[in-house]
Amino acid sequence: MDFSIRPTTEDDWREVRALRLEMLRDTPLGFAETHETALTHDEATWRLRGARGTAAASAAFVAIADDGRWVGTMSGFVDNGAPMLVGVYVTPDFRGDSGVADALLAGVEHWGRQFGEALTLHVHADNLRARRYYEKRGYTATGVTVPYILNAAETELEMSKPL
Repeated sequence: MDFSIRPTTEDDWREVRALRLEMLRDTPLGFAETHETALTHDEATWRLRGARGTAAASAAFVAIADDGRWVGTMSGFVDNGAPMLVGVYVTPDFRGDSGVADALLAGVEHWGRQFGEALTLHVHADNLRARRYYEKRGYTATGVTVPYILNAAETELEMSKPL
């Protein structure tokens, strides 16, 4: 299937919301928010999330299938002066060899170059699919671990890649 990649905008808030709710249902360990919490956000919150795609120190890219369906997203923000990859999701029927994840990642990596020499991410220790994906694209564990924000008894691993 064909798709296009573009930054999100404030006006995309409905689609941002729908894809976020899908990703939280599909991969609860992948994000720093629960589905239940996301359901409580108002339109203004979703508009702010959509606007991240056009903000100066953040990035939010979406993959849109030719039929108009939103099928993936990746974002970045500047954390302590360095670019950080967050909010990574590809809908199940576009995973694998579709090219969606790699196209989104290329967008975030390109954005990140203006803010630092490496792109860093945190991935839940139990999210093996995501860890394998990042490793195949040149990300390596830094040795740093952090408590998972939704359950401090669980761990996230820090990974990084030179840009």
